[in-house]
Amino acid sequence: MNPNEARVALNTGLAILGLVALRLIAAAVTPITFDEAYYWMWSKHLAGGYYDHPPMVAVVIRLGTMIAGDTEFGVRLVSILLALPMSWVIYQAAAMLFGSRRVAASSAILLNITLMAAVGTMIVTPDAPLLVASSLLVFALAKVLHTGRGVWWLAVGAAAGCALLSKYTALFFGPAILIWLVAVPKLRHWLISPWLYLGGLVALVLFAPVILWNAGHHWVSFIKQMGRARIEDFRPVFIAELIPTQIAFATPLVWMLGAMGLYAIYRRRAGTLPARALVNSMFWVIVAYFVWHSLHARVEANWFAPVYPAFVIAAAVAAHLVDWEPRRQRLVDFCRRWAAPGGVLMFVLLVVQADTGVLSGYRRDATVRSVGIGWRETAGAIEAARARTGATCVLASDYGTTGWLAFHLPKGTCVAQQNQRIRWVNMPEPDAAQLAGPLLYVREVWPGEAPLKDMFARVEKVGEVERRRRPLVIETYALHLLEGPKGEVFDRTPPPELQ
Repeated sequence: MNPNEARVALNTGLAILGLVALRLIAAAVTPITFDEAYYWMWSKHLAGGYYDHPPMVAVVIRLGTMIAGDTEFGVRLVSILLALPMSWVIYQAAAMLFGSRRVAASSAILLNITLMAAVGTMIVTPDAPLLVASSLLVFALAKVLHTGRGVWWLAVGAAAGCALLSKYTALFFGPAILIWLVAVPKLRHWLISPWLYLGGLVALVLFAPVILWNAGHHWVSFIKQMGRARIEDFRPVFIAELIPTQIAFATPLVWMLGAMGLYAIYRRRAGTLPARALVNSMFWVIVAYFVWHSLHARVEANWFAPVYPAFVIAAAVAAHLVDWEPRRQRLVDFCRRWAAPGGVLMFVLLVVQADTGVLSGYRRDATVRSVGIGWRETAGAIEAARARTGATCVLASDYGTTGWLAFHLPKGTCVAQQNQRIRWVNMPEPDAAQLAGPLLYVREVWPGEAPLKDMFARVEKVGEVERRRRPLVIETYALHLLEGPKGEVFDRTPPPELQ
C-alpha cells in the first residue's frame, strides 16, 4: 500500500469511527422501540428459533446486555459495534472487485451514512445482523474471485449461515450465487468443485438449529414468513411505496449514485465481467422478489437491507470509475461531495425528532408509536396501580406492550401477553400462584365493553395512564383488574398459520 492509499484508508477508518461514536451516543439517549423490547425478551431465553425470526438478533442483544446491562445502550451496543467489521469487509471487497482504494473507501463510508445502516444498526432488529452478514458474504465471494482458492467457499458458507440465522431473506443468496457462477464462464468450474458444496454444508450446519426448532413447532416460523405474499392477494398499490422509501433509507444522494452505478454496470462502463455480475446478482435477485411481493402485500423499507452492500459498491463505482458526460458528472460530483454530510444530518434530525418531536411542532409523526418515548413514566404509573391493587401479574394484549412493560417495570415483575402464546413458547410461563391472584390487564383504550369479561368473574377498570411525548398524547392505556378466572387465563388460540 503506497502512502496515498494508506492515507485514504486511515481517513476512512477515522470517519467510520466517528459515525459509530455518533450512533453510540444516539443509542444511549433514544428510548427502546417495542420491537427491540420484544427481542430483548427473546435474549433472556435463547433458542434455535422464534415465532417471527431466527435467533441471531437475540444473540446480538444478549452479548450487548452482558457488557452494558439491561439498558437501551446495552441492547444496542454490539449491533452498533458490528458496523466496524462490516465496514472493513466492504472496503476490502470493493478494492478486490474494482481495484481502486477510492472505490473501497467510498463504499465503506456510503454504506455507513445510509439510514439503512445508521438507524438499522442502532435500532436492533433482525436486519442489523443480516446487513453485517450480507457484507461478509460479498467479501467472501470477492475472495473466491480474487484468490481462486476453494477454501474461501467455506467462508462463503459461514457468512451465508450467519445471514440465515438473522433472517429468512438470506435464502435468496443461494440463487444469487448460482446465477453469478453461471453468468461468468471462468467461474463455472466451481459448479463441479467440492468446495462449493462444502460451503453449502457449512451454511446448512449453521442453519440447522432453526430447522430443528421449526420441526418441533409445526414449522410455524417458516409458514409465517414464507406465506406473507399470496398470488390471490393482488394489490399493486403497494409497489408505489418502494422507490420513495428506498430513497429515504439510502438517503437521496447515495440513492442517486447507486442508481447511476447500477446503470453504468449494466452498460459495462466499469469493472470486469465477474465483478459486474457479482454486484448485479447480489442486488437484483432480492430486488426482483420484493418487486413481486409488493404486487401482493406491503414491503417494509428495511427488508432491502441485504442488497445494500452491493448497492453502495455500485454507488462508489459511479462516483470514481465512470467517465460521465459533463452534466451528469456535475451531478455525481455534487452527490459525492454532499452525500456524507447529508446522511449525517438526516440521521441527527431523525434522532432529534424521535426523541423530542420538536421538528413537527410536537405533532404525531411516523416515529411516535414505535419509539418508546414516555414509557418510563407510563410504566411508573402502571407499577403504582399494580402495587395499589395487589395484582400478582401484569397482562398485555400485544407483544409490543408486553415487551415495553417487561423492560420498564421493576426487575422480576410478572409480565405476560394474554393472547398469541406462540410468541412465548421459549420462555417459562408465570407460575400458578402468580396467575391465581388479581391480574392487571393493560391495553389501549377502545370503545365498547370491558375486555375479557367472558373469561373472568370480575373485570373492573381501575384507571387510565397516558404515554406522552411532550404535550402530545401518544397512547392512552386502560387498566383493568381481573379476578376469578372462569378457566384458562391465557388465550391459547393457535396462530392463523396453524389453523
